Amino acid sequence: MLEIDYVSAPQVTLRDQLSQVYNKVGTAKNGDRVEVLDREKRFSKVRTTSGSEGWVEQRYLVTQQVFDGFQKMQQQAKDSPVEGIATTRNDTNLHIEPGRDTEHLYQLAQGAKVSVLKRATVEKNLPGAQVQLPAGAKQLKPMEDWWLARDQQGHVGWVLGRMIDLDVPLDVAQYAEGQRIVGCFVLNEVNDGDKKIPQYLMLLTEAKDGQPFDFNQARVFTWNVHRHRYETAYRERNLNGMLPATVSREDFGKEGDLPTFVLRVKDASGDVVERKYKMNTPIVKRVG
Repeated sequence: MLEIDYVSAPQVTLRDQLSQVYNKVGTAKNGDRVEVLDREKRFSKVRTTSGSEGWVEQRYLVTQQVFDGFQKMQQQAKDSPVEGIATTRNDTNLHIEPGRDTEHLYQLAQGAKVSVLKRATVEKNLPGAQVQLPAGAKQLKPMEDWWLARDQQGHVGWVLGRMIDLDVPLDVAQYAEGQRIVGCFVLNEVNDGDKKIPQYLMLLTEAKDGQPFDFNQARVFTWNVHRHRYETAYRERNLNGMLPATVSREDFGKEGDLPTFVLRVKDASGDVVERKYKMNTPIVKRVG
């Protein structure tokens, strides 16, 4: 039985031979399944599902085990709440685990839209030797943020945080005050003349990687229909917040059907507790 690999580059050329002069006998694209017929140094001879056979560089292929890992991750994340939609800054890879040296399979083009699901931090691998420190001093290892993301084809994987920007309307993004926006949710809409204007919950954090929390500030922006502008209806700082945050609606009797949101926060003992809030525009209050 032949070994199965998958193409991890945007597109690869199938060569008829391994010499420097060769003929192109076919192509395979990102995610394609190929049968491995032979291996020679850094090349593999493969057969595509269309029947084309040729040599490709081994570095553009990943194993069945890696592919299965991505399928498992996709299944596990199918019901994960979306914390926001982001856009890729450049062509970038979806990795099977957080970290630059981990296996990757699918590639995202610059400007691709992804759903952001959750965050992780890992040590940043720096080239060169570690700096020599005085005896007893600790080596501070720089950290970097990674985000679990789902692309528009449904593929799920980890992407380096600095390679994506959360899509947040400028009308509310301008109030971030130098903080990094990690979540933006529409709570509801209000009528202003013939327009429907969304009102937002925004989650923010320090503008640097490696924080022990996902967010430390929550803000709610409501629309003032008289002044035709956004205003901060609620602000909570110094949170030890952990994603996911979720938004819903609930019937509060005389107050009516209101938007609600739940924040998950670590308490003093390190346990994650849920805090529910309701918004009766423009008033936001904790529930229970």
